[in-house]
Amino acid sequence: MRVVTAVASISLAVLASAARADDDEIARVALSLREGAGGVEAWAENRMAGPVEVLLSAPAGRRAPAAEPALPARALLPAYERRLVTRLRATPSAVLPLRIVPGSPNAQPRDVEYAYPLQSRELRIAQSWGGAHSHRDAENRHAVDFAIDEGTPVVAARAGTVMDLESGFSGAGRNAAADAGRANYVRILHNDGTMALYAHLKTGGVLVRLGQPVRKGEPIGLSGNTGFSAGPHLHFVVQVNRGMSLESIPFRMFGPQGILRFSEAVTTPAPASGDAAQ
Repeated sequence: MRVVTAVASISLAVLASAARADDDEIARVALSLREGAGGVEAWAENRMAGPVEVLLSAPAGRRAPAAEPALPARALLPAYERRLVTRLRATPSAVLPLRIVPGSPNAQPRDVEYAYPLQSRELRIAQSWGGAHSHRDAENRHAVDFAIDEGTPVVAARAGTVMDLESGFSGAGRNAAADAGRANYVRILHNDGTMALYAHLKTGGVLVRLGQPVRKGEPIGLSGNTGFSAGPHLHFVVQVNRGMSLESIPFRMFGPQGILRFSEAVTTPAPASGDAAQ
């Protein structure tokens, strides 16, 4: 769920670690340094089924090594592609941080109506846009948390391609720093470049594979309670890459009883099913 930062090894031809903050996950993007005709080439390989943007920088507090293009160097990698990011004049003497943001910065969101992302008639909004608990940052400002029993089928709210997923985490906690990166999820890329994130899925509860096209309403996972979470729910958000940063965007949705109207007011859990969204 987070924007992640990789650390490039100073040794040549060594893949960089691009795990989340807890370092438990294999890199979505791998960085390798190789000797080339013009110096040391830094290559990035995208292992996701959708575009990612990367930014290779100088180590914090250190002078940037000579490179062409100069650091910080940015590159956009289509799905599964490998591209040269920069050529360094010499092997760097310190690790080089690589910032990774999913999605293309050229996304052009269209005004579409999203379907309710749960195979259920129950509607309980635990937290809406701008919720004080965890919807204050740019990535999640327009996210909605649907409180639902664990194991409820999660369906695609819009057609797209499974860009990224995680299903191996277990357990939940209330420590944002320790638990935020340990939620199981499915990220779906839409044809306008936007991405929908379905998070806090059950352990082993991902029902799709990387690169799979999905139809609107098709089951993609099972709701759960993993990561930074106070109880079983589905975290749903539509995001775009804006300037090497993920931003959530407003969306329209048709719920079990009709149109859902979200606002950026702080919300509290709905007392009963069928209540209107806050």
